[in-house]
Amino acid sequence: MKTLLFIYNPAAGKAKITSALGEVTALFQKEDWLVTLYATKAAGDATKAVQELGSSYDRIICSGGDGTLSEVVTGLIHGGLKQPLGYLPAGSTNDFSKTLRLPANLCKAAAIAAAGEPFACDMGQFNDSHIFVYVAAFGLFTNVAYETPQEIKQILGHAAYVLKGIQSLTDITSYSMTIQHDGIVEEGNFIYGMVSNSVSVGGFQGMKNHDVILDDGKFEVLLVETPTSLAQLNTIIAALLARTPNEKVRSFQTSSISFHCNTPVAWTLDGEYGGNHEDSYVEILPQAVQMIRGRDTV
Repeated sequence: MKTLLFIYNPAAGKAKITSALGEVTALFQKEDWLVTLYATKAAGDATKAVQELGSSYDRIICSGGDGTLSEVVTGLIHGGLKQPLGYLPAGSTNDFSKTLRLPANLCKAAAIAAAGEPFACDMGQFNDSHIFVYVAAFGLFTNVAYETPQEIKQILGHAAYVLKGIQSLTDITSYSMTIQHDGIVEEGNFIYGMVSNSVSVGGFQGMKNHDVILDDGKFEVLLVETPTSLAQLNTIIAALLARTPNEKVRSFQTSSISFHCNTPVAWTLDGEYGGNHEDSYVEILPQAVQMIRGRDTV
């Protein structure tokens, strides 16, 4: 019989998965999976479970938020494991589930995870050790998407993030950086940077000039230069809302990129704190994990 390890975070999304556990498990069994349940209790548990138990199973499925998914992916990569990975989004943000075309309904997502076919999905690595699934970011908007109240998001949409992040020019922290990619060296002052492999990050959709392809070996990079006037600030806001690059908002693709700043810069990886770094190197791990995704319409 096929064996399945189901790792879930019982606290994610107001214990969303806990109330659906029986139904979800039955769906797995309907597809002839012999299921082992593992509930996480603390940060890092999912990574440890995958590394210690994962090799004994034919498939791994996880449920929780983006952090749980990131931990499981870290366990797979660091453990050298190639088991297919399914995902049941049960957190508050669930950014990457949109990219995977997964439904918010846990039972529908469980059916896809149990019966779906895997594909080789790119992942990211930060400073040669930290694995991330879909985004590494620094600067102004890094925490905004996760701090903006849900009701404000619903009313204002994308503008909510911009309005909460920018109150005035004096509120903006600027980083003087040297950025290198693809033989190009760029120097300048930046208020935000994002290296991603996702159609949505905290509610922001990517720029229109590049399609997000999960197995093409490339990141989508967004860099926002520091405005020096209110006119430039308005130009930046307009570009972000229109998803169209301009002279202050740069967008390009690359497989690796480095950042140097003379002062430590706080980074987030998949929405979690990634430490303060003067030097940061971000690289793609091409087709590193066998992910299961939904159909074109969910």
